[in-house]
Amino acid sequence: MVENTFETNLSHRQGADSLIDSKYYDDDGRPKRTGGVWITSSHIITAVIGSGVVSLAWSIAQMGWVAGIVVMLFFSVVTWYTSLILADCYRTGDPITGPRNYTFMNAVSSILGGWNVTWCGIAQYSNLFGTAIGYTIGASISMMAIKRSNCFHDSKGADPCHVSANPFMIGFGIVQIFFSQIPNIHEIWWLSIVAAIMSYTYSTIALGLGIAKVAENRTFKGTLTGVSFGDVRKVWGIFQGLGNIAFAYSFSMILIEIQPNFFIYRKHELIILTTQDTIKSPPSEVKTIKKATNISILATTFFYLLCGCSGYAAFGDTVPGNVLTGLGFTNPYWLIDIGNAAIAIHLVGGYQVFVQPLFAFVEKEASKKWPKIDNKTFKIPIPGLSPYNLNLFRLVWRTVFVITTTVISMLIPFFNDVLGLIGALGFWPLTVYFPVEMYILQMKIPKWSRKWVFLQILSVLCLIVSAVATVGSVVGIILDLKDYKPFSVGS
Repeated sequence: MVENTFETNLSHRQGADSLIDSKYYDDDGRPKRTGGVWITSSHIITAVIGSGVVSLAWSIAQMGWVAGIVVMLFFSVVTWYTSLILADCYRTGDPITGPRNYTFMNAVSSILGGWNVTWCGIAQYSNLFGTAIGYTIGASISMMAIKRSNCFHDSKGADPCHVSANPFMIGFGIVQIFFSQIPNIHEIWWLSIVAAIMSYTYSTIALGLGIAKVAENRTFKGTLTGVSFGDVRKVWGIFQGLGNIAFAYSFSMILIEIQPNFFIYRKHELIILTTQDTIKSPPSEVKTIKKATNISILATTFFYLLCGCSGYAAFGDTVPGNVLTGLGFTNPYWLIDIGNAAIAIHLVGGYQVFVQPLFAFVEKEASKKWPKIDNKTFKIPIPGLSPYNLNLFRLVWRTVFVITTTVISMLIPFFNDVLGLIGALGFWPLTVYFPVEMYILQMKIPKWSRKWVFLQILSVLCLIVSAVATVGSVVGIILDLKDYKPFSVGS
């Protein structure tokens, strides 16, 4: 991923012994790490809980009470296990003195190497591009929900309140064009802090409203087998639900990169913001990561089950794809508006956190191929501030990128379908395959041994899950497109 642009060079200055003091610097010459189990756990929990939480109730509805909960526990256990084995890859070779791997990509490069690095890059950058589309859709739906909620409240339900998503997507795109001109991720750390607060806000609101609705109904809705279509759509719905849950759970690749220089808030964002890891030693980083993983997975699974089950219990098989935007909840409308505003603000920051590494990668490769593009920079004076360096290539290419993601979002504005597709495509390679393959090489596990066979079976099983989830999400998009007219007024 993005190289550390401001890491210390002390480790490369072996002659400067006076600067390398074990009281202040670790064995690699970086400033002393101070993170412990609870700090690490808090970063993981903050990173995992995000926009995927609002689709969990819908995912459970596709499978029913039994299968829905079992699938959530399956993803929880798989993510927990792959996180534990990935912890053993923090250092290459010796777990105490071996060279540190500062990023997930760094670990893949140093342990696996070869074509795996290219594949890992493709998987990660494709995931970033897809997430930019998903976030554009999610933000626009939340903004639509605010307008519809107030319309329903003012008309007391008499007005159908048809609202088009297109103006909101265009507005979101304009905002992203502006933020995208910020040179790099390190200059928008404050967006991550705001987004983290927003993430907790709407997640808590969704949970609270679900519990309140169940109390109001005085019964638990839902069925053991979930939504009943009576045809193949039931199968596609289950497959798509798998992708949605995978999107909410996939986070094992963040463990290597946990660090405190920036407040990091969800899933793959941790990969993007990382500049140096934070876990102190002794005890060994591996032990700290594993303890933090146990705490974090337990807490996250408990929260996810509460959110998903409370939403399904509140609405049963009619639960909307997004519990805060589907008008499942109508009162108190002001609280719902706050929840949706929090989602929109979160996704503004989340979009940038995802796309900035993609920007950096493309611009780095472009500057290698066309060195002169870096010279096309102009200083724009800003009263009271430092001059802004406007790079023409950055201006044009980043603007084109945002416009592209916005247009694609307008063509396929299907929140659950897109989230499911992103989760499905990223789950197996990033959460399972690379951690498993790195662990096998790192621990020198003999081929055809019991553990090797177990790990391969786990990898194949998760590949199948990712494959069917991908198919379900693609079919969902195709089916939705049959009844959707691009650039039309939504319902």
